[in-house]
Amino acid sequence: MHKPPNGLEIRRSQVGDAAAMAQLMSHPEVLPGLLQMPYGSEEQWKQRLTDNLAPARSQDLQLVALLDGRVVGSAGLMLANPSPRRRHVMHLGMAVLPEAQGRGVGGALMSALLDYADHWAHVLRVELGVFVDNERAIRLYQRHGFEIEGRQRAYALVNGRYVDSYCMARLHPQPPQWPGPADSPSA
Repeated sequence: MHKPPNGLEIRRSQVGDAAAMAQLMSHPEVLPGLLQMPYGSEEQWKQRLTDNLAPARSQDLQLVALLDGRVVGSAGLMLANPSPRRRHVMHLGMAVLPEAQGRGVGGALMSALLDYADHWAHVLRVELGVFVDNERAIRLYQRHGFEIEGRQRAYALVNGRYVDSYCMARLHPQPPQWPGPADSPSA
């Protein structure tokens, strides 16, 4: 497991993080980079975090990054589609407070999620969307093996204007293989 830098703590989100999540996701410098709607409430986040604990969502993983005990970032992997043909794919979302950016928070969250995807959750493909003007996030994703696969024009309404988004994805760098008969120790 990847150890976070700079004394950060990375852990699974809890229902008790609802107030911090509402503040993070509605921060005026964070919100425009997300698909969240303004004025998210603590109650909405309590419900969302509670729903994440449901057995049907057992493969999903929502993490938070804490610095000096304060939530400064969050990232999650969600099953992209329940269809058996897409169960090998998860969608990634991330948010980091501006004052915590450039301090390894995003990289630590990304490393933890990709460790989970690669070694525990049977994930072949991780997908995400990022607005084309979010250069810092694009560089972070590329450092972790994500590639731009396409551009979606007028993807979302942000502050009264339509903005484009990149579709990015990362394939498992070394997908697990079942050893063949010649590879088995008893052969």
